[in-house]
Amino acid sequence: MMRKIIGKIIDIVLPPKEQTHASEEEAPTAPIKEVKAVSLEQLLGGALGDAPAEPDLRVIGLYSSVEDEKIAELTQALLYLNEMNRLLPEGKEKKPVEFYINTYGGSADDMFAMYDVMQQVMEETEIHTIGVGKVMSAGTLLLAAGTKGKRKIGRNCRVMIHNVAAGNFGNLPNLANELEAIQRLQEDYISAMVDNTKFTRKKLEKLLNEKVNIYLDAEEAVKYGLADEIM
Repeated sequence: MMRKIIGKIIDIVLPPKEQTHASEEEAPTAPIKEVKAVSLEQLLGGALGDAPAEPDLRVIGLYSSVEDEKIAELTQALLYLNEMNRLLPEGKEKKPVEFYINTYGGSADDMFAMYDVMQQVMEETEIHTIGVGKVMSAGTLLLAAGTKGKRKIGRNCRVMIHNVAAGNFGNLPNLANELEAIQRLQEDYISAMVDNTKFTRKKLEKLLNEKVNIYLDAEEAVKYGLADEIM
């Protein structure tokens, strides 16, 4: 009984707390700020300072055999990148192309197709060749054909040079005709290698006659002028 009386006294002296939860209609609304779209380039530019708006990808690579479809892709890429340099405003520095090579080799005809396009492009655009892994057979000329002073090779890259090879069958006149064509191709190959390396014709012919395959490490590749420096 005493507890009930005390309880009532407390209720009178200390009335129940007022509800402090405002209804949704009465809740104050914060002003909505306009959010402007920000591009990825702007975000990167703010984070990286002078970062370019778009990455300048001027890198091509041969990581397979030297064959017609792959060489078609590479020559088209080279011609496109060279054309991009042509379209630069006057006075703006032209940008080089980096050409990574890692191949066992392939067709001599396709090798010369790529070689000739490289010579054409390098009249306006530098091609920095970079040998990695293995650069063999038809790949060696492509490595050596880059812009002089800008040809690099990986420290663990293996290089292999050999004679032009072919397999044919048929009657004697046909074989004689094919042999003549191969000999001309061999002469063209040796001439191109001499033009782009430190090999003399006499030295290269001697090596090719002594060994079926001539293997070089990175230091030897630089020594003989297939590359200019080791990465």
